[in-house]
Amino acid sequence: MSDVSAIQAELQCMDCAGQCLYDPAQQALVCLSCGNARRLEEEDDARAWVEFPFDPKAPAVENPITFRGHVQSCETCGGTVTFVAGSLSSACAYCDGPVVLQRADRAFAPMALIPFEVPEQNAQDFALNWVKKRIAAPNDLQNHVEKGRVVGIYVPFWTFDSEEAVDYWAMYTVRRNKQTITKKIKGSMRTSFDDLLVPASPHVTPLIRDGILHDFDPTRLRPYRAGYVAGMAAEQHHQTVAEGLAANARDKALLMRNRIKRHINRSGVHNINYNTDTTGIHFRRILLPVWILHYQYNGKPMKVVVCGMRGRTYGERPFSMWKLAGYSALLSAITVGIGLAWGAAGIL
Repeated sequence: MSDVSAIQAELQCMDCAGQCLYDPAQQALVCLSCGNARRLEEEDDARAWVEFPFDPKAPAVENPITFRGHVQSCETCGGTVTFVAGSLSSACAYCDGPVVLQRADRAFAPMALIPFEVPEQNAQDFALNWVKKRIAAPNDLQNHVEKGRVVGIYVPFWTFDSEEAVDYWAMYTVRRNKQTITKKIKGSMRTSFDDLLVPASPHVTPLIRDGILHDFDPTRLRPYRAGYVAGMAAEQHHQTVAEGLAANARDKALLMRNRIKRHINRSGVHNINYNTDTTGIHFRRILLPVWILHYQYNGKPMKVVVCGMRGRTYGERPFSMWKLAGYSALLSAITVGIGLAWGAAGIL
């Protein structure tokens, strides 16, 4: 039996052999014909928490696999997503651009995922509530967002662990006799990173990452099964582990400098440099759920992102110049009023 046939068999209803799709509201695979719901949890689900060692000095042995079936590639941003069941999308999940069909997608198998917990209607409600709270947005923005297209997609992420032995040198400033004096300092420290969450695709923008970052809980990971993805889009992993670590180097360096600054524990720390001996690298290739609502305002494409785990919402929106001018005038009037009141009271 081919991989595609095996997946289709897995997604068939056990009662009527109908097609099943994953329903976040029921947390189950639901038959489109008879409504039978089948939970996908198994006794060994905790194996999804397992992390895999990586030695950057050892020869890399990573073998991608071929994902066959429904594969779409965006003609605008280049994003490639797969569908294991259900209708294909009419546009790109990431940028809403036009898509073309491909025969297959060569990628690395995901090890685990966190299933969607937020249903589509709830995601739309979260997006609309987010828009209502934008006090500087145009009054008609909600009407545009209500007409938007919502798509659910599993996006690729890494988790990385590591142990770091750090030697650092930096400068800091002190005040002495009304003068600012710059001093040098150096030192060593040990620190570690645990489940550092890293986007595994250039299509996972900061907007998408921030919508997911705060809600990630590794204990909710489940082994990858086609049933969880049925009815959703998914971008597969195309990076090697070494490429994933390299893509994370800039963000990791920022985190490292912040930790060094806390370790020095002095004011005015700057010009931080360091060397680190990294050991104990472990990783996971995972997929995480997100809803993306695409809409246009005055011909400009925008999006609102809703985390598929807890519903945390971030987005893009236009500003009303009239409202901004009004708020600015009001703030200026309040400031002038406070100044006059203080002056009349003799405080100023």
